[in-house]
Amino acid sequence: MVMILEDVKVNVKVKLALLWVALMFFYIYNDVFSLFQPWHVAELVEGHLEGIQFTQELLFGAAILMALPSIMVFLSLTLKANVNRMVNIIVGIFHIIVLVSTLLVPGDLWAYYALYMVFEAVFILLIIWTAWKWPIQTTKS
Repeated sequence: MVMILEDVKVNVKVKLALLWVALMFFYIYNDVFSLFQPWHVAELVEGHLEGIQFTQELLFGAAILMALPSIMVFLSLTLKANVNRMVNIIVGIFHIIVLVSTLLVPGDLWAYYALYMVFEAVFILLIIWTAWKWPIQTTKS
């Protein structure tokens, strides 16, 4: 007797939600590992990092940016397919733009940071790709 494991198809909404969750973990771990850079915590305590002064506006914008993946987990599971697809593509493209723009921030690019940026890029592209290739239901007329 040969056992064949059932390969259950995962719903596209669940795939997208899980990709957003994984992306959040990459963001968090990248930030946590940054705390171990020798000067990082001292600069944070002084209210700046690598020449960028922290202001309420900057931190508010960062809070919105980092809230988007959490919101996308919920939206990916609840929005109707057509809107869901477009929102995931648009927010995914926005996060790719943000990721690329972080390369413009002055300072040394540490290996762990570069590695996580690659992971982040791959997962954002998977989000865009999964939404782009959303299965189409055909109906008989």
